[in-house]
Amino acid sequence: MTVKIVVGIDGHETGSRAIDYGKRMAGLIGDCELLVAYIIEWSPYSFQTQEENAERHKRREEEIATAKERIIDPAVKALVDAGVKARGIVRHGNVADALDAICVEEKGDQIIVSRSSQGGIAKRIFGSSTANLVMGASVPVTVVG
Repeated sequence: MTVKIVVGIDGHETGSRAIDYGKRMAGLIGDCELLVAYIIEWSPYSFQTQEENAERHKRREEEIATAKERIIDPAVKALVDAGVKARGIVRHGNVADALDAICVEEKGDQIIVSRSSQGGIAKRIFGSSTANLVMGASVPVTVVG
């Protein structure tokens, strides 16, 4: 049975550390797939004009396509080239909730994220969001430095 690990990345060096750790774990486990996830933060509670609401879906699809092309595809290609089974996922939403939802949907076994004072995903999820992810996730969460 393939072990699935969700690796949350932010497109910066902090995400690379999470990928490196995930790659190491995949090598130790053997039959493992890394699900490289990038979350575009989005709040349903932000105030928008009627015009912005009309364009929201189109913008979301463009943001997803851009993140996939610039962040996810290169990361997945590097993993596959290194012999690691991997695929990418891009979502909109709250970082902690979205990572856990991906893990549940994909029947994941673990979530890996990195922490850093540099910003990116770690900045967004460290603090109350990280606490929510760590305490509320359906699976163990590994936070790498």
